[in-house]
Amino acid sequence: MTGKLAWITGASTGIGRALALRLVRDGWRVAASARGSDALTGLANESGGAIRAFPLDVTDAGATLRVAAEIERELGAVDLAVVNAGTDARTPATDFDAAVVRRVIEVNLIGASNTLAAAMPEMIRRRAGQIAVVASVAGYRGLPRAAAYSASKAGLIALAEGLKFDLDKHGVKIQVICPGFVRTPLTDRNDFAMPFLMDADEAAGRIARGLEGSAFEIAFPRRFAWMLKLLGCLPDRLYFPLVAKATGA
Repeated sequence: MTGKLAWITGASTGIGRALALRLVRDGWRVAASARGSDALTGLANESGGAIRAFPLDVTDAGATLRVAAEIERELGAVDLAVVNAGTDARTPATDFDAAVVRRVIEVNLIGASNTLAAAMPEMIRRRAGQIAVVASVAGYRGLPRAAAYSASKAGLIALAEGLKFDLDKHGVKIQVICPGFVRTPLTDRNDFAMPFLMDADEAAGRIARGLEGSAFEIAFPRRFAWMLKLLGCLPDRLYFPLVAKATGA
């Protein structure tokens, strides 16, 4: 993989930032995108030039296409696109705001779609490349006070699954990443217990190893992911009371 080019969205903080630095240590060049240009500049400086900053709001479809073209023009073809930009917001039924839901969906799902639309055509043309869509274990089933977030991440999982059928035929590898709780600016706002919480650097290491493998899903921590998968298989009459009791919902 030495010398290959990765494009990471949502790269200014959290998992995206940690993964950018990890890939650089593994010999990659990285094009880093996010809305925060100052944070991106700091990241690029920290990398000693191996990371190039390309500020971007992924909810702007036209801007996403332009940035993808700029990256290819300046750095060459993208070998790995990590579709990572995301946000979160509480959406309890007692204070439900459709505008909040719209914003979460626009960033997490539509922003990801904009990134895929910008990255996939050239990979399909070359019959080469890799795409990693960052979803979440929260996408396995709906969770209390996280209706919008769970919906957006479930959508990302289904989006990646649906695209895999076609991309396999064109020689493009796609994977979905489903982390549990990772210490980031988003999770720092949580006021509830977060089992198996891990640092962003550890998450980046697990992702980097998973990207080298052939598995479609990269889920971690494994115990937590399997617990939620098993919960998701339960009938509704068991799932809802068990999750309500576990989360205090």
